[in-house]
Amino acid sequence: MTTTTADEFEAHRPRLFGLAYRLLGSAADAEDAVQDAYLRFSGADRTAIEQPGAWLAKAVTNLCLTRLTSARARRERYSGTWLPEPVLTSDGTLGPLQSAEQRDAVSLALLVLLERLTPTERAVYVLREAFAYGYREIAAVLDLTEANCRQLYRRAAGRVAVPEARFEPTPERRSGLVESFLAAAQDGDMAGLEKILAEDVTWWSDGGGKVSAARRPVEGREKVLRLVAGGWERFAGGLDFAVAEVNGSAALLARVGDALVGTVSFAFRGDVVTDVRVVVNPDKLEFAGRQLTGA
Repeated sequence: MTTTTADEFEAHRPRLFGLAYRLLGSAADAEDAVQDAYLRFSGADRTAIEQPGAWLAKAVTNLCLTRLTSARARRERYSGTWLPEPVLTSDGTLGPLQSAEQRDAVSLALLVLLERLTPTERAVYVLREAFAYGYREIAAVLDLTEANCRQLYRRAAGRVAVPEARFEPTPERRSGLVESFLAAAQDGDMAGLEKILAEDVTWWSDGGGKVSAARRPVEGREKVLRLVAGGWERFAGGLDFAVAEVNGSAALLARVGDALVGTVSFAFRGDVVTDVRVVVNPDKLEFAGRQLTGA
């Protein structure tokens, strides 16, 4: 690939990675898909490519569709709860996240909901919601009719719709709630923690069978309080915690020295936490760990 062509591809890489990650829920797989697109781009007849950005988006989307089919089979065999790979987002890795809608589009909660969709439904939904593609553009990417794309989008939107109105706190308030959660957990202040957790809170843990973690969701405030009371000091007592932006929202990073060993992400309703998602599978922390060290 010539320098000019390489530079052209690099100009599109951030957007392509953001697309692939939203489609796959895996930073590692997204990097692989983007690299495969790079190889296809380098070997393509450039005279036949009128719009490199559109060509690359189509290539990445179709590479991800192939990966999604095999990923679904792997996730059905996954040990315990499967959660998406966390990504640090304050540096713009997943693009601008200034609005609540943009933050929602990369949240672990939405990425989990997207697992309900077929690969094609997911592609239509992501292109429409996250990248504001028109139906004609989506049809060109997926080689479908506009009418089919409209139907797929309606079906996808219905499957991932949140059943209740969401009243999310500001980013500053979310950071404050996460800091309060950490302080209460570390101090063993169950009364303080009770005020932060919604009555219907759910706690998910993803250890991938490689690290000790609850294999099933823990549902309800009382059960989550017992989980924290019985396990925080034993499992988290020797860790260093810091608040950081993960997938568009305030979260906790757990480290031993410079090594990232866990992330704790939250979803909110007003001033209470409704969901806690803990990722401790070391394979899923590799990308975020590299982000932290700049490797």
